[in-house]
Amino acid sequence: MIGTSLNDRFRLEEKIGSGGMSTVYRAFDPTLERWVAIKLMHRDISEDPDQLERFRREARAVARLSHPHVVTVIDFGEDDGTPYIVLEYVEGETLKERIKRMARLPVAEAVAYAIEIGRALSCAHAERLVHRDVKPQNVLIDMDGRAKVTDFGIARSLEAHGLTATGRVLGTTDYVAPEQALGKEVTEQSDVYSLGTVLFEMLTGEVPFKADSQVAVAMKHVREPMPDVQRRRPEVSASLAAVLEHATAKETANRYATADDVVHDLEEVLAIEVARSGESTGEATTVLRDLPGETADFAPARLRNPRRWLLTVLAVLLLAGGAVAYLATRTEKGAGTPAAPRSDGLTPVSLPTSAADDYDPQGDENESSEATQNAIDGNRTTNWDTESYETDFQSIGKDGVGLYVDAGSPISARRLDLTTPTPGFTSSVYAANEVPEDISGWEKVSRDTEVSETQRIDLDAGTQKFRYYLLWITDLGEQDKAEVQELALLR
Repeated sequence: MIGTSLNDRFRLEEKIGSGGMSTVYRAFDPTLERWVAIKLMHRDISEDPDQLERFRREARAVARLSHPHVVTVIDFGEDDGTPYIVLEYVEGETLKERIKRMARLPVAEAVAYAIEIGRALSCAHAERLVHRDVKPQNVLIDMDGRAKVTDFGIARSLEAHGLTATGRVLGTTDYVAPEQALGKEVTEQSDVYSLGTVLFEMLTGEVPFKADSQVAVAMKHVREPMPDVQRRRPEVSASLAAVLEHATAKETANRYATADDVVHDLEEVLAIEVARSGESTGEATTVLRDLPGETADFAPARLRNPRRWLLTVLAVLLLAGGAVAYLATRTEKGAGTPAAPRSDGLTPVSLPTSAADDYDPQGDENESSEATQNAIDGNRTTNWDTESYETDFQSIGKDGVGLYVDAGSPISARRLDLTTPTPGFTSSVYAANEVPEDISGWEKVSRDTEVSETQRIDLDAGTQKFRYYLLWITDLGEQDKAEVQELALLR
């Protein structure tokens, strides 16, 4: 086929890929004087009506998608009975090739690519399309370092029936969701699982499961827990590990419901990770600039928009210089007060919004459970609160109520900080590695504290590490309830 032209227009120059249904060529379009990619259906299956319809459906489906991280469909046609799709030509490498070349990607870059892939999947899901074969081989990295998802060859409309019916497993088993491996209904949550598995490979340099056959690998996705990413790469944060665990949950009830949800948490993780390291490189820098406002606030302005930040700093320095010269003639030297308290070298634990949960073991086991994420969302205008109580806890048979956070893995937390609009309640901090049925199963790691509007509670667990940390409220003081605007765990 090299050197031939399709419909006297697209000249095939180089074979660049091949799959079960088609072969992909780099081709030149002399009419518009540009390079394109041609996906040419194999002759031996082009006469199969079902396969031909799948091929046509791919063209129609992807043509509806308009997104910077989806490879664009330009045209569809047939040449001498052989159908083909004309696609945007992406010069660069596949994500799989990049992983093989680098062994494993920098953490921030891996998160950035997962965000871009997730955004592409969100676009497809909005059009009622499930990709069904999310894998690094189907992600192209262009010359600017941007990820683009391609090969919707087995994509299926959520409203379609018949061609890829329940009971038929499609996809690459290295990344296949458990329900897909079992031939059950495939939904957008299946793409979320595959995205989480791709993220695991970007972080560790290898797929999570290996076996002698593809079927055996698929069964491991069904039966075996995902390997601990922090064991394979210790610098992965607890918050990122928690997002990965949530994305790759075996049961769909425990998995992110949508690609939008996982993208949101990954954006927060990226902003916090970059803020910690104080630098960003590669695609992480590009993604940082596109973060939504509420998430972008986690990352320093100098990293989100270096040029604007530099100009702002220069302006501030000029103004400050004038102010200092003026004040030098008007005031005497003083000791001064620092603008913000010292952090004593402690580092905040990055917590995804799903990391907080209520704790009411002696009541109805529901203490404003719908609002727990408000305590760790970085927004002081939202809060978690206890229920309203007309009397003290003891008179109704309660030792207290509380709110706990999941650090993702056992850590040595040193302090818990919180802000509240209802100061005066008494609380203490407990810790555990599994959530106990009652307070007696927790280990107390702080003194009882009457909480002020901005409170720091020192923790002392010795050399022990714990995954869960509970703010346990035992006395409401003069209030009928306690509210927590923001809660942070530091180590």
